[in-house]
Amino acid sequence: MPLADQLHTALGTRCEVLPADLTADADTERVIARIDADPIDVLVNNAGFGTTGTIARSTRAEQDAMVRLHVLAAHRLAQAALQGMVSRGRGSLINVSSVASWLPSRGTVNYSATKAYLRLYVESLALELRGTGVYAQALCPGFTHTEFHERARVDKARQPHWMWMDADRVVRESLEAMRRAHPTVVIPGRRYQVIVFLLRWLPRWVRDLLTGRFRRDGAIGSRARQR
Repeated sequence: MPLADQLHTALGTRCEVLPADLTADADTERVIARIDADPIDVLVNNAGFGTTGTIARSTRAEQDAMVRLHVLAAHRLAQAALQGMVSRGRGSLINVSSVASWLPSRGTVNYSATKAYLRLYVESLALELRGTGVYAQALCPGFTHTEFHERARVDKARQPHWMWMDADRVVRESLEAMRRAHPTVVIPGRRYQVIVFLLRWLPRWVRDLLTGRFRRDGAIGSRARQR
């Protein structure tokens, strides 16, 4: 049974499914038109994907699609939703960012960069929304058990067991923060809060060492040519 039918049966909730490819302008416009026609109280910008491989080696279309999805589509949907929320004096926006937004990394350049955009977008937006009754959140989870990594062709076994979190916990902490309308940046799990603290304050060379970007020859350019 489709999830929408399950929710309707269990909770009596009306669920509308609107399939859309948010890397395509026409589909994004359809979703915006739907928001304009019937304003919403909560928007979760969760659509996203990851890739592996250097910018020089990956396809242009794939990298363009990531930027369009994580940046342009997220902004356009947020703006459409927020205009109605602010006029009514209530509502919530959740942009799903990532711990990776603090972590420059070779092989996932645009993923880290676009996730940083989503976080900073919300941090700046929260300043604009003060006093409006509208809440904005940047949700920054670490490794979470979902289908995301399989689709990105990432071997989950390469990461220690303790680094993984259940999606239910991530969602619960996000919604608890939304109910309190605080904080703006939500990092689920104490372990990842500590990791982010270290990423923000450790010297750059230490951070680079921990992320595998530092080599004894110190030649980032030559590493790129070797790939």
